[in-house]
Amino acid sequence: MRQDNVQESDDTLPEHSEGIRVGRELLAATRPYVEESTATSWWHVGSTFVLMIAALTAAGMIPWWPLRLVFSVLGALLMVRAFITFHDYLHRAILNNSRVAYWLFHAFGALMLTPTRSWLASHNYHHGHVGQISDAGVGAFPLITARMWRDSTPWQRFTYRAQRNPLVVLLSYPVVFGLNITLMPLLRNPRKHLDSLTALISHFGLIAVVWMLGGFSMVFFVILLPIILASAMGCYLFFAQHSFRRMQIASPEAWTYYRGAMESSSYMRMNKVMQWFTGNIGYHHIHHLNVRIPFYRLPEVMDAIPELQSPLVTTLAPRDIADCFRFALWDEDKQRMVSYREAGG
Repeated sequence: MRQDNVQESDDTLPEHSEGIRVGRELLAATRPYVEESTATSWWHVGSTFVLMIAALTAAGMIPWWPLRLVFSVLGALLMVRAFITFHDYLHRAILNNSRVAYWLFHAFGALMLTPTRSWLASHNYHHGHVGQISDAGVGAFPLITARMWRDSTPWQRFTYRAQRNPLVVLLSYPVVFGLNITLMPLLRNPRKHLDSLTALISHFGLIAVVWMLGGFSMVFFVILLPIILASAMGCYLFFAQHSFRRMQIASPEAWTYYRGAMESSSYMRMNKVMQWFTGNIGYHHIHHLNVRIPFYRLPEVMDAIPELQSPLVTTLAPRDIADCFRFALWDEDKQRMVSYREAGG
């Protein structure tokens, strides 16, 4: 039980209980699970893409709109799972040496408005800086301290709240993927981000082709609705796994890669169905500890390593979702996340 009156630390005492692995030792314990089964990876990737294409085809072909809606939502859930396989491929966790996988995932990234160059740059930065205070939000949503909030100008407060607003998550298809990941990098450096131009042409070209085949209703059920839903779901998962009530933020002097994984990344508890559709991304503390572990092995790692079995937890329950947006600032004095009202100023 935590005490309010903490005595000065004794440097002669061990930092952790005897036998508990931390830092590099804990990372080393996860390395046996980096080993990939190519057949297993292809089974997960192949079955996911086949099911996704089948669901979206049904959403486009079936005449009765309620059933089209069902298949469109199913297609959105499968898009989320397909994106996790794309995400793992770019982390070199699965199918790293496959040319077929290269073309499959680069085509998927383009159609989903996730060009690989800008995604990798921002996402790798995120992995190297998770759990650090930043008002820039490179590769992640911004996170500042309560003291920084009180010292901010009205405009700075407005932009911070706007970036962390639930509407950004709900509208992540045009805002996060269309604008931030695809269009802005292209406008800033066209030569470097030609794949962003390819993504825009591919994405809107697909919309044009589907429109010619079946009109707006087919575009809506096959492309717009599933991508809107999948983008919002994926964006919220990303947001909540690094912005939740119980997360901890280390000072710049005390920050380590290990602490970012274990203290600033959540384990999102889900039922088995949602766990499958989200490709085990809820085991996010383990993913951040070792990005090379294939997504389908993450539950196995948690079962095998005791030190990973007591993570900071969040869920998809309405209260937890509300808390992820409400607790938006790190209070250095209270050593916990606080709301804007608590921060004052």
